[in-house]
Amino acid sequence: MSAQPSAQSSTVPPFDPGDPLGIDDLLTDEDRAVRETVRRWAADRVLPHIAQWYEAGELPGIRELARELGSIGALGMSLQGYGCAGASAVQYGLACLELEAADSGIRSLVSVQGSLAMYAIWRFGSEEQKQQWLPRMASGEVIGCFGLTEPDHGSDPAGMRTYAKRAGTDWVLNGRKMWITNGSVAGVAVVWAGTDEGIRGFLVPAGTPGLSTPEIKHKWSLRASVTSELVLEDVRLPADAVLPEVTGLRGPLGCLSHARYGIVWGSMGAARASFEAALDYAKVREQFGRPIGGFQLTQAKLADMAVELHKGILLAHHLGLRMDAGRLRPEQISFGKLNNVREAIEICRTARTILGANGISLEYPVMRHATNLESVLTYEGTVEMHQLVLGKALTGLDAFR
Repeated sequence: MSAQPSAQSSTVPPFDPGDPLGIDDLLTDEDRAVRETVRRWAADRVLPHIAQWYEAGELPGIRELARELGSIGALGMSLQGYGCAGASAVQYGLACLELEAADSGIRSLVSVQGSLAMYAIWRFGSEEQKQQWLPRMASGEVIGCFGLTEPDHGSDPAGMRTYAKRAGTDWVLNGRKMWITNGSVAGVAVVWAGTDEGIRGFLVPAGTPGLSTPEIKHKWSLRASVTSELVLEDVRLPADAVLPEVTGLRGPLGCLSHARYGIVWGSMGAARASFEAALDYAKVREQFGRPIGGFQLTQAKLADMAVELHKGILLAHHLGLRMDAGRLRPEQISFGKLNNVREAIEICRTARTILGANGISLEYPVMRHATNLESVLTYEGTVEMHQLVLGKALTGLDAFR
């Protein structure tokens, strides 16, 4: 007897090469609207210019871009109140994916603004600090930066040398921060410094005497991004410049967890753009009389890339649901960042082989994404640090020291 088709089989949709797992079925209409808004903005305002910006090593009009990002609700978008969009974690993740599909530098601008600088003020600031800064940062009027990494202390922030001493009711800060996204264009810097009572966060407005922000040049990664040092020489701040609600490393590390979550999604944007470029190229590039997409080895590459890309997006969505439910642990964020960035780089490298020599050209996005991801791989936690976070969680044994 021949098998009779089930009633359900008639409702099975056709295979979608852009969404082979049907992950879109997990999204709400509002999720899709947020994604489309950010995708359309990136297509209009970034993609036509990004190769030129990257080649020049600059991000012109960053203040205008920030205001536009504020107008679509992309700055501090998962925060509640103070002019922020109050979006879900999943919606914030979808925005990060679309922004990084354009360029990691654009996603970094948004991530540092919302998940680091704004989040620090929102989570640990006084009500006066929130009212003073957050509405203007949400609109893009004020750009923020986050000063934690130092020239000699990256993975071990507890060893930071930047120090703040009391001077009457004031504080005086001295030290240096390194690799600070948005540093030289920021209207306010969230600076973490050691004190006699532990590590504290300080809000340092631009123009404060003793603060300088030399821009870091000669980068081969994140070239369309503003990266600076923060140099603090006897920077005097009033008592109300300190974030009152936290002391110790749990402050900056809590902010980093929020930002790393965005990277879990964002890295898949870079991977998606590279995969799509390779897929399109494989269908039109001919060798030996037919498109290279018709050869077994090319199809094997495309299949492996698609599997890792959409597994990564599914993982990101799962973590987003856990964050929205208040159940996301830092170890789970490490799981996502470790897997997704590592796989994104491999997807970019494989895509480059399909494009052949054209893969190194800025006419295609692949090499730009690959080099950007080399920075994403190590910032906000290196591979090794996230492996050790997971190793400790799995074994109960601390291998950091």
